[in-house]
Amino acid sequence: MDAILNTAKTWLTDFFDPAVKKEIQDLIANDTDELKDRFYKNMEFGTGGMRGVMGVGTNRINKYTLGKSTQGLGNYLKKVYDGEDIKVVIAYDCRHNSDTLARTVAEVLSANGINVYLFSSLRTTPELSFAVRHLNCHAGIVLTASHNPPEYNGYKVYWTDGGQIVPPQDGEIISEINSLSYEDINFKANEGLIKLIDKEVDEAFFEASVANGNFNAEGKDAFKIVFTSLHGTSITAIPEVLKRAGYENVTIIEEQAEPDGNFPTVKSPNPEESEALSMAVKKAEEIGADMVVGTDPDSDRLGIAVRNLDGEMEIVNGNQAMILMTKFLLEQHKNKGFKGNEFVATTIVSTPMMEAMAKAYGVEFKTALTGFKWIGKMIKDFPESEFVGGGEESFGYMVGDFVRDKDAVTSTLLACEIASQAKANGSSFYKDLIQCYVDYGFYKEKLISITKKGMSGAEEIKQMLKDFKENPVSSVAGSKVKWIEDYNTSTAKNVLTGEKKTIDIPKSNVLIYETEDGTRIAARPSGTEPKVKFYISTNTKLEKAEDFKKVSAELDEKIQTILGELNLG
Repeated sequence: MDAILNTAKTWLTDFFDPAVKKEIQDLIANDTDELKDRFYKNMEFGTGGMRGVMGVGTNRINKYTLGKSTQGLGNYLKKVYDGEDIKVVIAYDCRHNSDTLARTVAEVLSANGINVYLFSSLRTTPELSFAVRHLNCHAGIVLTASHNPPEYNGYKVYWTDGGQIVPPQDGEIISEINSLSYEDINFKANEGLIKLIDKEVDEAFFEASVANGNFNAEGKDAFKIVFTSLHGTSITAIPEVLKRAGYENVTIIEEQAEPDGNFPTVKSPNPEESEALSMAVKKAEEIGADMVVGTDPDSDRLGIAVRNLDGEMEIVNGNQAMILMTKFLLEQHKNKGFKGNEFVATTIVSTPMMEAMAKAYGVEFKTALTGFKWIGKMIKDFPESEFVGGGEESFGYMVGDFVRDKDAVTSTLLACEIASQAKANGSSFYKDLIQCYVDYGFYKEKLISITKKGMSGAEEIKQMLKDFKENPVSSVAGSKVKWIEDYNTSTAKNVLTGEKKTIDIPKSNVLIYETEDGTRIAARPSGTEPKVKFYISTNTKLEKAEDFKKVSAELDEKIQTILGELNLG
């Protein structure tokens, strides 16, 4: 506690605002537990950058923690691009303080002689990624906490290629930040270096989104869409992109259309949660819509609901949406003629069905750690290859490489193209998905997230993962464990034969068990939330579409058995 107290007292100098000093003095006097949580560690870059609760302290998002990160980034940019006219583009979302924090970040960069393009109002994360290359910038920053609760905000850094920072840049930037004290931050803005941007970049992004996501599907006039931005940024882009692609029959949920950092109509603005789409689904049932689409606050994730075999609206999960989107894109490439250098990609905790489908098409399949920065890195690392599309189970997808992060704007258009064409063909989005199960195997997944907040929660998560590793599972639902993949040690071991393999991707705190029948169980801590996550994947054959409901129920039963065996039920 002494170390925490000493750290807190460093914020009582005249460098810090009077209101900040007063708040810390009150915490020292009256709330030791809160003081601990605010100062026991520094904000760190995770899979989605730096994200946390807003407030005073080293473990909070505020002008000083973001200022220090920005000063470190600025110093690093000047080292790497010595002598160049450095440019950085900044965007922000609908969250509380996002606009003022974005302005602070712009001021720090300008104070360091760096040119800044600052969006004049809120914009989507995919547009920020696009803008980095469109404006020939050296880096980009977006102020967002994605789908986290209202008290959160965050800061994601993008590199020259438009992708999030990855090794070695991330480690080098962090080292630069850690070498600084707060007093090293230069807050004295050079306003002449800050340029506001808006419509010109919007126009270029909309054009690129339509060019990449529109495949001239039939039946657009008869295709009904219900769209909700869940109080986030996608209202600035998706309605316009859909309109330009020929979709006129779009109903917007007006109660959720106004950007609002309180997210007043939902428990969580996360399209992974069915409750978030409930208002849109209800409207779809009322008006007989074909599809519902909802996006998270910064518009990089999308949730989709379509009509199932019984004609009812059903939310498809991220794995299912990813499979159908990838299948559609592969089919488009096949029709034009494969060049032989195409690849698709996903993450180690997403459905293995992606690999099965890629093999069926004869296309290279790549897998990465969780987080789209790793998929973006693939595009940079393999410039001779063509990225078709790819995603992850957490409702993110990327169409082509014009955006180097998950992109709910273009993915929404792509989903509508798939569903509209399917309907025109006498099928549906849902029926096309079932046909994929027939063609490539029926894979079904389940995610269990366990939240553990604060300093003690972080220790609990650490212990849970340690126990999962040190007490290995020997069988799952009657199938022997065959492979144990430990991404911390970069080793995969066949426990039945003793064979060992080296895992050729960066180290990470992930452990995966795979059984003889292909069942997979993965465990990892979240990089952006105080959660530990368990991913269950099962599979079997689906001989014909008519057996879908029966086989689906059997896989559900198997998943419940697994959850019981792991005490996760």
